[in-house]
Amino acid sequence: MAKATVKDVLLQVCRVWKRLAQDGLMSINTVDEYIEVCERLLGYAYAHQITFIDEITPNLAQAFVNAPGRDRRGIIIETPAGSTQRQRRSAVISLFAHARALGLTKAAPLVDARPIRRSPRQPGADLQPQEIARLQFHSERGMPATRHSALLALLLAGLTSAETGAASTTDLDLTSGRVHTRGATHTLARTCTLDAWSIHVLTLRTTYLDRKRPGPHRLVANAGSSPSVVQSSIGAGFSEIARRSGLSTTARKVEPRDVTRYVARQILNETGQLSEVARRLGLSSLDVAAGLADLQWNTPQRGGAR
Repeated sequence: MAKATVKDVLLQVCRVWKRLAQDGLMSINTVDEYIEVCERLLGYAYAHQITFIDEITPNLAQAFVNAPGRDRRGIIIETPAGSTQRQRRSAVISLFAHARALGLTKAAPLVDARPIRRSPRQPGADLQPQEIARLQFHSERGMPATRHSALLALLLAGLTSAETGAASTTDLDLTSGRVHTRGATHTLARTCTLDAWSIHVLTLRTTYLDRKRPGPHRLVANAGSSPSVVQSSIGAGFSEIARRSGLSTTARKVEPRDVTRYVARQILNETGQLSEVARRLGLSSLDVAAGLADLQWNTPQRGGAR
């Protein structure tokens, strides 16, 4: 078997990943993340004078997983977060697994690597109506030129971060107070209701964008960015609102998903139907809907049959 370079292997495996995404067997977001990680692995290998895939040893692969990185502002992070390490590890394992299937290598440098421990999941922020009002107030700064109020309006309609980033002016029906979403990896296509505040700020945002140039327009994100970049941008935009409102601090982190939890609780309180929470949020699992709405259900009974 002729020696394969890291670059050639990456090109061939990328084609495999994209075919899997086209067949619905792999998320396109995961493909983008794996390609980005493995491009960094390629640069890391070259920096260590490594050209061929078989020269990547277990020690080098593990060093890459643990290597320092940079945040969105370009600041060096000496010890990457566990989620970053897991993402790198997963991408490298997938790269080598498909390379072996293609007959490009027999190596499996991370096969004996220890699992990366996960931190305990932090509880949600449990936002209250008065806190939502604070988020709305502080998101209005600079509107409609800034995207913050439109971003919050879409989250309050029940869209996820990915769906919010993909939302376009053509998805809005402001006359009837609705927004359509095509769904995302874990959510289904649906039409969501907009409240009066959301209709107001989205009308201002749409008018502003249309005056700049003919549409259609993405409401809060760059249409040319990859899904992973868009989702990261939505998180950063929401974080600005949460910090500005004083709700997100060193002791309490407020994220877009906390708005989704708030919306889920509101739907459950309004309708009393868990199925309605799932429908409006585009969920196929009632368990996920119950988790978002903080509803304890299907709890095993004590003293049951043995």
